[in-house]
This record gives sequence, C-alpha cells and structure tokens, in this order.
Amino acid sequence: MFGVTGTSPAKTTSYKVVLPFYFYAALSLLVASFFLFTSDRAFLHHYFHPHLLAITHLMALGWGTMVILGASHQLVPVLIEGKLYSEKLAHASFILAAVGIPLLVYGFYFFDMGHPAKWGGRLVLLSILAYLINVGVSIGQSKKINVQAVYVATSVGWLFITGTFGLMLVYNFTFPFLGYDSIHFLPLHVHAGVVGWFLLLVLGVASRLIPMFLISKYQNDRLLWVIYFLVNGGLLLYIALFYFAPNKILSAIPIGMIFAAIVLFIKLCYAIYKKRIRRQVDDQMKVSLLSVAMILAPILLLLAVVVYVAYNGYGGAHITLGYGFLIFFGWLTAIILGMTFKTLPFIVWNKVYHKRSFSGQTPNPKDMFDALIFKIMSVAYLSGFVVFFVGILTKWLPLIQLGALLLIASAVLYNWNVIKVLIHKAKQK
Repeated sequence: MFGVTGTSPAKTTSYKVVLPFYFYAALSLLVASFFLFTSDRAFLHHYFHPHLLAITHLMALGWGTMVILGASHQLVPVLIEGKLYSEKLAHASFILAAVGIPLLVYGFYFFDMGHPAKWGGRLVLLSILAYLINVGVSIGQSKKINVQAVYVATSVGWLFITGTFGLMLVYNFTFPFLGYDSIHFLPLHVHAGVVGWFLLLVLGVASRLIPMFLISKYQNDRLLWVIYFLVNGGLLLYIALFYFAPNKILSAIPIGMIFAAIVLFIKLCYAIYKKRIRRQVDDQMKVSLLSVAMILAPILLLLAVVVYVAYNGYGGAHITLGYGFLIFFGWLTAIILGMTFKTLPFIVWNKVYHKRSFSGQTPNPKDMFDALIFKIMSVAYLSGFVVFFVGILTKWLPLIQLGALLLIASAVLYNWNVIKVLIHKAKQK
C-alpha cells in the first residue's frame, strides 16, 4: 500500500524486511476471496457468523495490516528522515503475525475460542507490540517530526488498543469477565481498528504519497491537523458515548465529525490533483484516487444505520454486512490495489538494479508488472465489488456468488502481477 521513491540508501529499510509482508498480504486476499464464495450463504444471515468473522479478520489482519506493516517499515524512515530502529524487530513482527493470523482465522472459522484463537490473538498482539516499539523508538530518536509522522504514531497506538481489546473479547467467550457478552463490545473493537488504525494511517500516509506520485507541491499542514483532531476526537467521543451515554441519536455526532474529516481530506486531495505537475495520471493512481472517494460510502451507510435504528430499533443484518464489506473490500482494498504497483516495483527495482542505477540500462519500475493484467484486474475488482455489495443488500444469492467469482478473478490477477514483480531478475548484458 505504501512505499517511497527517491530515498537514500541510508534511510531505506532492507527489501528483506518489506517483501515478505507484500507476498503474505497477496495470498491473504486470495484466500479471503475464495472464502467469500465458499461461505456465500453466510451473507444471508446475521453478521456475527463464524465464517464472516474469519473473513473479516483475514482481510483486516492478513490483507490490510500486513501490507501496511511491511511498507511502513520503509516509509517511516522517510517521514522522520532517519533510520528504522531495528530490522530484527521488523522480522519478528512478520513471523509473529504470519503464524498468529492463520490460528486466529481458524479459531473464528470453526468458532473454537480455545487454544487456536487465544494463541493466534497472543501472537498477533506481540507482533503489534514489536511494530509499536520499532516505530515509537524510531520516531523518538528522530530530529524530524512532521504531521504525517504523528498520524502514523497515533494510528499504531490505536492498533495496539484494538489488538488488546480484541484478545480480551476472545477470552471473554470462555472466561466472561467484561460484564457483557463479546458481541456487545464488538462495535468498539471494530471502530477502534477501522477509524483509529486504518483510516487515520491511510489519511496521513496518503497526504504524503499522493503529492509525491502526482508531483504536486501543494501542501496544507493546517488542514491536516484539523482532520487529525476531527478523526481522533470523533473516535474518542464515540467511545465515551458508548460507555457513559449510549444514545443512537448522539452517536451521529462523532460519525458526523469523522464524515467532516473525510470531506476535508477529499478537498485536500482535489487541491493536490489540480496543482499537479504530472498531467498524465496512470491507472494505479486512478484506482487509488477512486478509493479516496469510496471512504465516504461506509460513513454514509453508517449514518443511515443510526437513523434507521433510532426510529426502528434495529439496523438490519444485511445493512451491517454491507457496511463491513464496503470498508474491507471497498476503499481499503481499492487503495492497496492501486498503491501496490506504485511502490512494490520500486522496492524490487532498488533490490535488483541499485548498483546499475547510473548506467542508464535499467528498466522503468512501472515496466516490471503487466499493465494489461492490471487493467483487467481493476475491471474485475470493481465489477465484483458492486455486484457482491448489491447481492448483500438485496439478499440475492446468485449476485453474491457472481460477485465472489469476479473478486476471486481480481485476486488471482493481483497475485499474478505481485509474483511477477517479486521474481523479477536483472537481464544479462
């Protein structure tokens, strides 16, 4: 999802740290897409279904988080203009998550909240802790702190809170100690992760990468700080209302704050786009920019759920399912699909050609993946996303199945291009 260009070797983390995360994430997307098809009937029922929990955590951890963990190990040094504290901690973070995620997904899929889920949760939390220490110490030792670095640091804190609370919910299934069942606290766990981790980090990092890839000199740190406080303030207010003043109408206030932050961010992106130097926008950036607009969709749906619940007392399982699908298979997947092929080719290019970079005899990073396959993947993804989402809302199984097949096709093509880049070899002279 994220990456850097034009960085000095002293500040660039080794490709050996970054690439395993990309490969693991690509496989996770493929497995999750197959789960959509094999668990199609689960989308006709309540959202708290073992297979749906497994898919959600595979997308949130195996897909979204693994890409972010890997690529941000290279991005953070650029943001702070310093070095990553420890590559050993980065490797440990990968190994712990790579083992923990399948255990956790297995536990949810078969609803075994015993050893598989508990050990999976422990290992994932240790992975997050290793990442938190690495990023925290790296930023602490840096003399250059900017608004994007603050976004990243804060989002990592929210990730640790999300992971800790998630493990508590797993334990609460077998040792009830929270006073309520785990379903009661599920919204807190979900929104701490979605808003505090994914949304905050995506907004912060995208504010750096979009101008970089569009070659735009426009920046507005004051607006970024407003967005930062709106997102964090909205999330903190949501948590406070959940515990001290549970009211469906009042909950629209923090949602409105986050909605306002997203609108301001879209305004920022539009200004960056209008003042770009590079007039030609490639397909990868088009998909990524589309994902920025797609952020609005789950927020609008959530506002609709709040209003509906306020008057009817029940939001409808299919609407909640649609909300989750919009988040993980919508804007988050769209931005990763686009940014992968803006960042991964450069990382591999730097690995293969850095010693020949001044010879003028090296390929362009964008030529390391198949552009036609990317276009077909994008069409299959967007078609599958729309069809599957309509299938959820209409509860029509044939649409869900067709959408799942299209998403599988897009995941296969994505993996094809990722593997093509990863196995790229330097051509002999």
